[in-house]
Amino acid sequence: METLARRAIPPFLLAAALALTGASLAAAPHLSSRQDKGAKPARPALASDKGKFRILLDGQPAGSEEFEISGSGASWTARGSSAVHVPGSGNTKPMDVKTSGTLQLSGDATPLHYEWSVQAQKKTTGTVSFQNGTAKTATDFGGSAFAQDFTFPTPRVAILDNNLYYQYAVLARLYDWKAAGQQTISVLIPQDGAPGEVTVESLGQQDLDGKKYDALRVRSTDLEILLYLDSQHRLMRLEVPSSKVIVERQ
Repeated sequence: METLARRAIPPFLLAAALALTGASLAAAPHLSSRQDKGAKPARPALASDKGKFRILLDGQPAGSEEFEISGSGASWTARGSSAVHVPGSGNTKPMDVKTSGTLQLSGDATPLHYEWSVQAQKKTTGTVSFQNGTAKTATDFGGSAFAQDFTFPTPRVAILDNNLYYQYAVLARLYDWKAAGQQTISVLIPQDGAPGEVTVESLGQQDLDGKKYDALRVRSTDLEILLYLDSQHRLMRLEVPSSKVIVERQ
């Protein structure tokens, strides 16, 4: 059966999307935001941030992303735009892909509204509205439209869309650093129309290129991502070891 992800962007692009894929999340056994027993959920505050990431694939430049996280009162906005070059493979031709996403959140990083667009062979756009743990999605494929609702047991859902890495900075704010341990967070990938969950675990302080960072390990059923954050928990570097992908702050 053709998936929403394959309708939205070419299958070969999904393989090089440099992000969690819908397939890796769909197999998650539960949709929840549970934590280890005894850990009490915290309500982390977002923090303003602005910068640019360099995207490397197997050590070679593959693209870049500019992002900004800003707040006004109780309302927060996290936005980013990336440009990624996808190399050709087999019968596929090289492709330049531009992706943008704007996420509106409450002060504790709960998503309220999300808008995204992808420009590849054609332009695809979408929106997600959140209300009481239900995500109402709408996708426009440039000639056809698709709508679908997803219900989560918690309103505190992480958006982790393809090729938008600033969203992992928001994920780090959803993690309860005081409780530590393994924590499972509900996730939605709007471009793929894929709900699921990831397990996030603190690895403590790690040395990287002569500097110390707070490290988080993010796992789905078949993918592992490492996040390196500074003392203010700003995302400085992201690694996907299995794909030889590195996203680092410039």
